[in-house]
Amino acid sequence: MNLPYFIARRVATSSQLSFSRLIIRIAITAIALSVTVMIVATALIAGFKSQISSKIFGFWGHIHITSTNVTRTFEAYPVNVRQDFYPLIDTIGGILYEDRAKLMGYEMNYSSQFQTKGGIKHIQVFAHKPGIIKTKKDIEGIILKGISTDFDWENLQDYLIEGRIIEFPDSSKSSDIIISDQTSKRLKLKVDDQFIIHFVEEGQQLRRRLKVCGIYKTGLEEYDKKFALVDIRQIQDVLGWSEDQVGGFEVFIDHIEDLDPINEYIYYEVIPNDLYSQTIKEKFGSIFEWLALQDINEMVILILITIVSIINMITALLILILERTNMIGVLKALGSTNWDIRKIFLYHAAYIIGLGVLIGNVIGIVLCVLQDRFEFIKLSEADYYLSVAPVELNLWTILLLNLGTLFFTLLFLILPSYLVTRISPVKAIRFK
Repeated sequence: MNLPYFIARRVATSSQLSFSRLIIRIAITAIALSVTVMIVATALIAGFKSQISSKIFGFWGHIHITSTNVTRTFEAYPVNVRQDFYPLIDTIGGILYEDRAKLMGYEMNYSSQFQTKGGIKHIQVFAHKPGIIKTKKDIEGIILKGISTDFDWENLQDYLIEGRIIEFPDSSKSSDIIISDQTSKRLKLKVDDQFIIHFVEEGQQLRRRLKVCGIYKTGLEEYDKKFALVDIRQIQDVLGWSEDQVGGFEVFIDHIEDLDPINEYIYYEVIPNDLYSQTIKEKFGSIFEWLALQDINEMVILILITIVSIINMITALLILILERTNMIGVLKALGSTNWDIRKIFLYHAAYIIGLGVLIGNVIGIVLCVLQDRFEFIKLSEADYYLSVAPVELNLWTILLLNLGTLFFTLLFLILPSYLVTRISPVKAIRFK
């Protein structure tokens, strides 16, 4: 029979009124609030990063294959569409690669072989060309993104708020254009409106008449105000390219975790020497650096909340020990060791922490589910790229939070439980 556990359970379930009962309730409440905050914070940050990343990847793809002459600007350099990897690259499944082994997030001094979770899902052509939209009253610069029949509309369908997708006639280039909601409002354009767009190519001014077929809104303000989608043949015509020349290829992969190894595989094993592959994280580094900062915020929140939980539990444990001084003296007089008595209070603390963690899980998960369903927390889309605070619950994350809270809090309670060894049996029995 585990005597320390038996005594701890009887003490924990005792209905006797005492000052420690209030302290225990405060400790349970503090643990519950801490776990609730940790669950909600991790779910919000995970959802935030996932939503922003999916918007960027959905609009731009995960990897760009372009000419080696292309810089970070949108200057156009033609690439021949007749490549050995196009469009067969989307048949590539999982690949093997070597990387530094990691333990608890830290790189080890040796390399191991890994396999990607997925492969390449889709590839499509694109081309860019800056222009100037001119309406009867307004004028504005824009970057046209040319797309073709291989464009994956599933990625954009969620952001198409009005109109339809671009139609691609076989015999001629389409005059359809999909503009952003921002561009639509600034230029007072609606679906089916027509306008003239001006280009400058080799010192000559070219004009094309386009018709708004759809309006999209991703919420990424700095990109929405710059880009519009057109038939790639419009870009080829303005640039004087043949139908076999494009600006590059956008590659979509199955799992974002495979981004770097698949990009390296494409660069070294798939594309020829005159082409270059680059991840969108490298191409639009600023926004992903901003997203990476959220990991630091998340870690700071978890550490601070854990410290608060530990301090509350240390206070509760000390009060429990002082209130049970008589019991400690009796147990020592009967021959119990200091460690056995300390275990009584650690078991009691584990009960308090466990109850607090359970309540915190219920509250935290319920709040996240309610937010996901009813979206009662709104955001400024101009500042956060999202109109609603997103949540993404992960079972393993919640499990790790629970185990981490229980482990670290109990670990730090071992030292204050040492107070038991300082209590003299004779004085404790006489203590009132």
